[in-house]
Amino acid sequence: MWIGLIFLCVVAAAVAVRRMTALANPPRNAPPQLAALDKSFANKPVLTIVHILPGLVFVTLVPFQFSRSFRNRHLRAHRWMGRLAMTLGLIIGISAIPMSRHPIGGALEASATLFYDGFFLFALTKAFLYIRRRNTVLHREWVIRSMSIALGVATTRPVMGVFFATSRLTGFAPQDFFGIAFWIGFTATYMAGELWIRHTRTPIALDSRPELV
Repeated sequence: MWIGLIFLCVVAAAVAVRRMTALANPPRNAPPQLAALDKSFANKPVLTIVHILPGLVFVTLVPFQFSRSFRNRHLRAHRWMGRLAMTLGLIIGISAIPMSRHPIGGALEASATLFYDGFFLFALTKAFLYIRRRNTVLHREWVIRSMSIALGVATTRPVMGVFFATSRLTGFAPQDFFGIAFWIGFTATYMAGELWIRHTRTPIALDSRPELV
């Protein structure tokens, strides 16, 4: 799970850096498929930065929030980083709504984005409410759900890579497979998070023990 978590965080960070670089200095010799994607983000530069810059910080914080050794050694920092991650998550989730307008993958991509974005904001809200009640066990579960949904955007990239690599055989263009890739990516990562919750759940999962994530 740690290998998967780090891998997805690295992929998400790389995507964010590449997108910011493309906005600042549009590539001249990009493949036609990537050129179309770059153009769609270039048409909304401010909104794109508002969405991906918090996302870059967010995925940088995620591994620290799930590191037991870091939490035990730096409890105060863990708490403040958790508050920052939740704030960034709200910015990411809210900005994703207008970002979903006119997606390359059409209605199918928009449906995946809006469904999981709504679920992400719901999970963040549940996590916040449970920690306010000092129910840290259920807080942990909803944090895992929110993080797994957020990292789904990284899972979509390898899925897209498979579609890009096989496009000559399938004849699929980005507008044909982006929606499918988003549904596969978000669903797979969410299900992995849910399985991890069930695997690590204890009989006292409904208690309100004063521990942290």
